[in-house]
Amino acid sequence: MDQLVGFGLVAFSLLLFVYYTIWIIILPFIDSDHGIHKFFLPREYSVTIPVIAGLLLVLFVGVFVVIVMWKNRKPAKKSD
Repeated sequence: MDQLVGFGLVAFSLLLFVYYTIWIIILPFIDSDHGIHKFFLPREYSVTIPVIAGLLLVLFVGVFVVIVMWKNRKPAKKSD
C-alpha cells in the first residue's frame, strides 16, 4: 500500500512539474489565439500560486517545529 501511495505522489509531482514547465517556458512562445491556451490558467497565477504554496509550506513546518518543541520541553528546575 505504501508503494502505491508513493507511486501516486511521484506521478502527481511529475504531472504538476510538466504542466508548470509547459505553462511557464513553452506557452509564451505559442500564439495567444491557439487552442492550447484554454488548458492553462492566466499567466498572473504562475507567480501567485507558488508563492502561496511556499508560504503555506513554511507555515506548516513552523507549526510542526513549535508543536514538537512544546511536547519535548523539560520542566524548569526549582533551586532553593
